[in-house]
Amino acid sequence: MTQQPQGLRIDSGGDQFPVSGPAPRLSWLPVADAGRYRLEAEVDGEAQTPVEVDGHRFVPWPWAPLGSARRVRWRVRTGDAVSDWHAFESGLFEADWTAEWISPVETGDEPFGQRPAYTLSTDFEAREGVRSVRLYSTALGVYEAFVNGVRVGTAELSPGSTSYDRTLYAQAAAAAVLPGANRIEVLLSDGWVRGEVGAFREPAGWDGPTGVRLELHIAYEDGATQVVRSDRSWTSRRSQVVRAGLMDGQTVDLQAAREDPVPVLTCRVEAPPVDWSPAPPVRVVETRPAVSLKQIDDGTWIADFGQNASGWIALGDLGPAGTRTVIEYGEHLGPDGDPTTAHLDATSPEGKEVVFRQRDEVVSSGAPGMFEPRHTVHGFQYARITRDAPLDAEAVAMRVVHSDLAPVGDFACSDTDLNRLHEVAKWSFRGNAVDIPTDCPTRERIGWTGDYQVFAPTATRLYDVLGFSRKWLRSVRDDQWEDGRIASFSPDGRRTKLNPQLRLAMMTGSAGWADAIVLVPWELYTAYGDTEVLAENWEAMVRWVEWALGNAASARHASRIERSAEPLPHERYLWDGSFHWGEWCEPKPKGPDGKAYDPIQVNPTAWFTSDKGEIGTAYLYRSTSVLARIAGLLGRSEEAERYSATAARVLDAWRTEFLDEHGRTAVDNQPSYVRALHFGLIPEGLRERAVNRLAELIREADTHLTTGFLATADLLPVLADHGRADLAYELLFQRTEPSWLGMLDRGATTIWENWDGVDEDGEAHESLNHYSKGAVIRFLHTHTLGLRQDEDSAAWESFTVAPVPHASLTWARGHLDTPQGTIRVDWAVEGGELALTVEVPPGTSATIILPDGTTRAAAPGVHRAACRLDEGH
Repeated sequence: MTQQPQGLRIDSGGDQFPVSGPAPRLSWLPVADAGRYRLEAEVDGEAQTPVEVDGHRFVPWPWAPLGSARRVRWRVRTGDAVSDWHAFESGLFEADWTAEWISPVETGDEPFGQRPAYTLSTDFEAREGVRSVRLYSTALGVYEAFVNGVRVGTAELSPGSTSYDRTLYAQAAAAAVLPGANRIEVLLSDGWVRGEVGAFREPAGWDGPTGVRLELHIAYEDGATQVVRSDRSWTSRRSQVVRAGLMDGQTVDLQAAREDPVPVLTCRVEAPPVDWSPAPPVRVVETRPAVSLKQIDDGTWIADFGQNASGWIALGDLGPAGTRTVIEYGEHLGPDGDPTTAHLDATSPEGKEVVFRQRDEVVSSGAPGMFEPRHTVHGFQYARITRDAPLDAEAVAMRVVHSDLAPVGDFACSDTDLNRLHEVAKWSFRGNAVDIPTDCPTRERIGWTGDYQVFAPTATRLYDVLGFSRKWLRSVRDDQWEDGRIASFSPDGRRTKLNPQLRLAMMTGSAGWADAIVLVPWELYTAYGDTEVLAENWEAMVRWVEWALGNAASARHASRIERSAEPLPHERYLWDGSFHWGEWCEPKPKGPDGKAYDPIQVNPTAWFTSDKGEIGTAYLYRSTSVLARIAGLLGRSEEAERYSATAARVLDAWRTEFLDEHGRTAVDNQPSYVRALHFGLIPEGLRERAVNRLAELIREADTHLTTGFLATADLLPVLADHGRADLAYELLFQRTEPSWLGMLDRGATTIWENWDGVDEDGEAHESLNHYSKGAVIRFLHTHTLGLRQDEDSAAWESFTVAPVPHASLTWARGHLDTPQGTIRVDWAVEGGELALTVEVPPGTSATIILPDGTTRAAAPGVHRAACRLDEGH
């Protein structure tokens, strides 16, 4: 009997159910020897004509485009086997919305960042015989919707973070109404659209008031329908959420007198047409009790949740009437055992001191209840709780809040430190996947492009990030400057493309950061086989690469102008005359007193004006060559040939300027060799010399790394791929600073921004949850476990299993759920022999390479192989 098709899904997000546009793409896992597949569907109960197709990934919708608010179920049949039904709904499309935008009446006397949330509401009547209810809603601001006091849906921080001038997503959820009188209420706060942005807590640049647009669709058993919509009949009033700042915190006064409602304002909002997100929603994904709750004096407790994460505290014990509970959140405990956030304070370029805080408050009414500050989100492991009443420890819990990404891969081995490092890196990414990929969940909390460009190849090994990444990339495109530059972070709440006079705007268009518009879609294509993600970003990629090429041709670094008044021929392809962030966050050097210092802070002008042309030109080659490959995949043969030729010229320029005949780079530091070897910049005949020089530099640093944001992820794979796995593992197992295990030894539960995030004196520095350096765990998957996709493969149609074991490891195992099915790898060492088991899914081919060099092909199925290990393994 033929295997039943499994894993049916569409390329859309949704809360309680997937919600699509008019033509979703259909995917499922392949079935061995299936041949063609037969698709069957029902739309609002009406059967569609079955369709036969060949593929199983991102199959275009084969029937007529869906209208608004359709109920769909579909399944796949092959041979004598049929899948279970997969259900989804189409959204309410822009042309069919009849609701008005409504806004609260605000007093306008609250300071920025301290504004309250408002309740917008209406009453309506429903009759007997309700069959189903759907709420379609969106907002400018963060909102929650309630029907008869019951919260609708499970999504948090809706409608999510986007570039609100171009993109706004709506949400759909099931609701329940009663025969007779009913009430809809929406709690609306500033959220991303009008809140604080970045480390300096600047006002978001999205102009205009907050607002809500909502339709409640009621379907009756007799076929009748009823729509309750936002319009001028609604009223608004201040809520009991008297302060709601997405970054700063939330205050709820349950004793606050209810104001008299006043009519809402209508048509004050200018918003783009609604759309439906491809990403999963932000949710409460886990609840963690406090590991400890210590009372340090009268009225003050310190809670430790054992894990740094994003979210908030849920408090079930509010105390007697009038009790004010204050919760202050932090990542680190000071020497006195009290949470401190001083390491997150910032000084703006204008010299403004910005004191970091995350503070929630609640005033009890005396009635039982639960306090959850859903209009804010914090990064924390610890909390100081202050109140003039006893506190029930059982009533304190951490809600872990982030995008509800489906896990797809895991790793474990015999070394508990490496297992812990893997978990710490996963937690760091989770804490920074709150609707967009942020740098940290505390100080800045913005979607820096460089961070995700670095981590995306690791993210695809851990979670299904296709929809999450496509959503974010739309903001990257929305924020692209007219000249083609890519903003340093997206969504760009500072609106740098409209404010070029800003200092931050002058730092737009950096190598390794802006290149995310090319390299992230490419990574998504290789992981998932989705050419649409390439097509939808194609124009933005081209505009970016053309800007970078134009800048390389027209601008020169001062050192080269000093060398030659006229540019040398190869300089046309050196990208050295504009701003680059550079390697960023390398290990800090130490001064004569033995204390680490930040060279950028000591001399920012020298850093700003230093020659970063080696990095810029390397990334220019990388993006141009990848763009050529993308053009070929999209059938753009002319562009493929042109960009391939251009990439060759950039490569020649890099070699001419930055590589000598002995295989040494002009910069001669660890990052330059890692980048050059990983990007293929060094000719084959010089690669061994370059690897040897990289190894020398590591030894000269007392077997420590000196890489930063851009090169660290590739350091260990580069060493292992060039015969220096021994040195790669030495770095991995290094315990003194800078090192990953050194972070763990000092108590890290997430990856730090700086290698000395907590120094030897126990003092914290900068963010303690910055996920980019956690990309090291990709090495555990690709080399320790040995699972790597082949160079010309996409969606894991072909892969290689080649474990690179270490003498201290006795076993490793892991799996990856791919678009082809689940790959499993398991190896163990006993008596000097390595035994390997590999599971190859249908429609996939594999190559097994044992440590002794034995190679064999592997078709779908389970394969076992073994070999003797050399001494030292």
